[in-house]
Amino acid sequence: MKRSLKFISILCVMTFMLTALAACGGSKAPTTDGGTTPDTPKENTTDNKDIPTLVWWTIGGQVPNNFDKAIEAMNAYTAEKIGVKIDIKVASWGEWDTKINTIVNTGEPFDIMFTNSGKYSKQVAMGALADITDLVQSETPDLYKLIPEKVWEGTKIGGKYYSVPTYKDSALTQYWVFDDKYVQKYNIDINSIKTLQDLDKPLRAMKAEGKSFYPLPMTQGEGLNGFFNAYDDLTLGFAPIGVKADDTSRTVVSVLEQPDIMNNLKLLHQWYQDGLINPDAPTKTENDKGRPFFAAQAFPGAEISWQINDAVQKYDMVQNYGPIYTTSTIQGSLNAISANSKYKKEALKYLELVNTDPKLRNMLAFGELGVDYQNVDGEKVIERTSDTWPLAAYTQGTFFNLAVNKGAPEDQWEQVKKLNDVATSSTALGFALDITDLQTEVANCQAVWDKYKYELITGASDPEKMVPKITAELKSAGMDTIMNAAQEQINNYFK
Repeated sequence: MKRSLKFISILCVMTFMLTALAACGGSKAPTTDGGTTPDTPKENTTDNKDIPTLVWWTIGGQVPNNFDKAIEAMNAYTAEKIGVKIDIKVASWGEWDTKINTIVNTGEPFDIMFTNSGKYSKQVAMGALADITDLVQSETPDLYKLIPEKVWEGTKIGGKYYSVPTYKDSALTQYWVFDDKYVQKYNIDINSIKTLQDLDKPLRAMKAEGKSFYPLPMTQGEGLNGFFNAYDDLTLGFAPIGVKADDTSRTVVSVLEQPDIMNNLKLLHQWYQDGLINPDAPTKTENDKGRPFFAAQAFPGAEISWQINDAVQKYDMVQNYGPIYTTSTIQGSLNAISANSKYKKEALKYLELVNTDPKLRNMLAFGELGVDYQNVDGEKVIERTSDTWPLAAYTQGTFFNLAVNKGAPEDQWEQVKKLNDVATSSTALGFALDITDLQTEVANCQAVWDKYKYELITGASDPEKMVPKITAELKSAGMDTIMNAAQEQINNYFK
């Protein structure tokens, strides 16, 4: 995507300015296609050459035409506030896993990267992320004070901080989400649906919409969101190994072989065979808008944003699990700084501003003011005016300085804080598996899981045939070694 250049003067003047900047080493902001465009001059005494532009890799949807203009507005603001600009690179939901792995494995330069529990410990073990333990306290004390100690503790690996956690619904709460028109049409009692088995009747009722209508649409990467919630993955980001979250013995198990998981896998497979799940689920990479039903980790009022993004008149949400703290829920949204970044302090200061400045927070979450959203009550309430802004708010910073959408409860974020306050805890909370000596086994097991998981978690394959096959290959790849090490580490941690 090429940036649209807006000349603020006649061509000869701009050419002269660019030449002069290049001659003195002036900073240029990279575009999303790797080119450069002139930075917007800062309106104070700091020269452009003193304003670093940080590369921030994140996850999101398709970049809209006004993306660069929105980023320019943010950069004008942050250059004035802290003398830092940002170049946001967006990996799509479908390509994120592959893209981020490639960046880390090849050493491609970046300054900030969104990561999570599925990748974080591996990236730390590879030496890709900066140790910010001392720096975050000395350089950004307001950021450090903002985030509760329990949340910071959940990011620790080897006793050190390698990321800034996104302080939000840090305790996991899982919801079923229905398009209300189907709830009304088929008289679905959503409050009675607590388990996967409870979904069978309403999904089959909605199937009356037609042969090509799929009540439970899925994509390969997600399957049914939250399917493995009952098992703490020990921050490994690897579903086949875990500890049952309420198991006081903290016994590490082969998750796929557990009776509750097997029963739910069999139910998914039955739904797939009966046409309740789209047949292309194992290969589909992006969700369609306007899904009749989906599962999501969420919080009160989240449906308002989904309604806007999906052009759905009304979504109904019902809680079915949680809230619960695990180390992985805390590590579900993190922003880490590259170990090779030249601008570690500047990157931390930028993340501090994101987490403490409502104006910047809203721009990142909602887009271009006047195009993507309007302020209704200062920076406290906004109204979305487009559905094209691609960045996911949960990846960026705290929710507790973020505006609420018009129509959502004005105390929405207070409700989220209350969910955090009443959350139960996994029996393994605080523990993060150290994979320093397990990287070969983890990589080999991940390769096996990647080979089969899409068909398994979307219901396309028969679990009674596939789980024994997957388990046998995982054992050959070193799963028992990982499980034994995990059990030993857990026993030592909770002495």
